Amino acid sequence: MLIDSHCHIYKEYYDDIDKVIKEANDKGVTKFINNGTDNKSNKEVLALINQYDNMYGALGIHPESVLEYSLSDIKFIEDNLSNPKVIAIGEIGLDYHYSKEEKDEQIKLFELQLSLAEKYHIPVIVHSRDATLDTINTLKKYHVKGVIHSFSGSIETAKEYIKMGFLLGVNGVITFKNANLKEVIKNVPLESLLLETDSPYLTPEPYRGTQNNPGHIFDIATFVANLFNISITDLSHICANNFNKLFLANNDK
Repeated sequence: MLIDSHCHIYKEYYDDIDKVIKEANDKGVTKFINNGTDNKSNKEVLALINQYDNMYGALGIHPESVLEYSLSDIKFIEDNLSNPKVIAIGEIGLDYHYSKEEKDEQIKLFELQLSLAEKYHIPVIVHSRDATLDTINTLKKYHVKGVIHSFSGSIETAKEYIKMGFLLGVNGVITFKNANLKEVIKNVPLESLLLETDSPYLTPEPYRGTQNNPGHIFDIATFVANLFNISITDLSHICANNFNKLFLANNDK
């Protein structure tokens, strides 16, 4: 019942995608969302979700691609939202970590994609790094639902997102020894959580320093289950229910 709600399974990262998927399946991973970040990866995501029965796709332009995208890339996303295995628009959002110089352009790109999500009633997968206030204020302009990918904020921020109807994506960061995230997540309802790997990034302990893969969702789930003092089976059922309600309910996908 384990689900990796956020990964980037591209040929540029993995030499043998068949092997990656099989090893994850062997660890109990039953579904994946492969997230695009630009036009090239969006096209690869579409090809892969047609190849693997248990892989779903999210199409989006990441904020780090804000200077490279074109309106035809946005049109490509829109044209493929009718694909029954495309279940979200993502990875989209705001990232001011390295620079705020393109802040206005990032917000414009974010809003373009949020407007598509609102129009087609499809969830969003949101990247927000050093941009919490602008992310919240921008999301409030649209009637959308989704998940805040790789959540790492305060309990106050967590509560605000949850009040807005968003789930929080928890990945390997929660296992890092110096992470305060575990203290926040312990105070969040399990019904507001999704598990993700963000492969090939953010490999959990004790595997930090190696390439991440969707099979590590098992290690993340084990850590979170211990945090809440519940079984990994119970946790996986709760998170699967959260996933299904957000991404699969009422869309016939």
